[in-house]
Amino acid sequence: MGAAEHAPMASRTPCPLPPAPAHADPWRAEAWLRFHRQGERTSHQGGATAPLKLQRAFQQSSGHCELPLLHTAGGLVGGDQLQVEATLEAGSRALLTSVAAQKVYGTVGRSRRSPDGSWAEQALRFQLAAGSDLEWLPQELVLYADGLFAQRLEVDLAAGASFLAAEIVRLGRTADQEALGSGRWRSALSIRRQSPAGPRWELVDCLELGGPALGEEHGLADQPVFGSLVWAAPEPLGGAALAKLLDQCRAERAGLEGEMACGALEQGLVARYRGPSSQAARYWFSRIWRLTRAQRGLAAPELPRVWPFQETPFAADAPGASGSP
Repeated sequence: MGAAEHAPMASRTPCPLPPAPAHADPWRAEAWLRFHRQGERTSHQGGATAPLKLQRAFQQSSGHCELPLLHTAGGLVGGDQLQVEATLEAGSRALLTSVAAQKVYGTVGRSRRSPDGSWAEQALRFQLAAGSDLEWLPQELVLYADGLFAQRLEVDLAAGASFLAAEIVRLGRTADQEALGSGRWRSALSIRRQSPAGPRWELVDCLELGGPALGEEHGLADQPVFGSLVWAAPEPLGGAALAKLLDQCRAERAGLEGEMACGALEQGLVARYRGPSSQAARYWFSRIWRLTRAQRGLAAPELPRVWPFQETPFAADAPGASGSP
C-alpha cells in the first residue's frame, strides 16, 4: 500500500469465485429482508433459516433501521454457505450488522479425503430503490490457520440510492501467535447503478489474500489485519467537495496504528487498511462513516448496540481523534 493516497484500481468486469467443495454435513443458511419507509421511520419484514437469526431491530435518529444478524453456529467450516438478500424500497434506510465476530475454521490438510481443504462461502445480494440508503457494517471476520473463505457481494442501485460497506478481516489468531498458514480469503464485490442511459458499473473489486501476497509489499506486508470500505454516494460529488471529503478522511487517521489510504470513485470513495489492529481499522472506518452521513446532512451515526460497548471511536479523547496526539 505504501504512502500512495489512492485505493487499488479495480477491474471493470465481474470476477467469478470458484465452487467450494462441501464437507459431509454443511450448513446452508439464508436470510431475506425487505425494508420500507413509514413516515420518518423504516420498518422491515423478512425471515431466516438456521443457523442465521434476525435480532430485534432498533430505530436510529437518522431514520435507519438498525438490524443485527446472529450466526448461532459459532463459526464456519468448509462447505458452509450463508446467503443474505435485502431489498430496500424507495426512501427507506437500513443498517445491517452482525452480533459478533465471525470465525472461519481451518480445513487445509485436516482431511485425507480433501487434503486441499474446502471453502466456506457467503453470498450477499442487495437491491436498493430510488432514494434508499443501506449501510452494511458487520463485525470483523477471523480466519483461523488454514481456513478458506470466499465472499460475493452484489449491489444493484437505483438513481439517488446510497450504499456504504466496510469489512475487517484478521488472518490468524495473532494473540496466540497463529498465522494464516495455507489459508486464503477471497472477495468479489460488484456495484451496479441503474440510470436512464442504462446500467453502469460503479465498482468491480476482486481481492485474494493468501500465499506470497501475505508477505509482499503490494499485499499485506506481513500484517495480520486487512480492511476495506466503499461508499457509493447517492449523487456525484463536485470536484472540490470530493477533495475536501478525502482530506477529512485522511485527517482522521491521526494516532491510529497501521497504513491507511483512500481514493475517489466516479461517485463515491474507497478506503483500505492494513496493519496490526482491528480496532484501529474499525475506528477509522467509523469516522469515515460519520463523514459520509454529514455529507448528506444526516444525523451522526450511533454505534450498533451489539458492537464492543467499551469503544468510543467518535469521542474527543479516543485514540486518533482529531486533535489528539
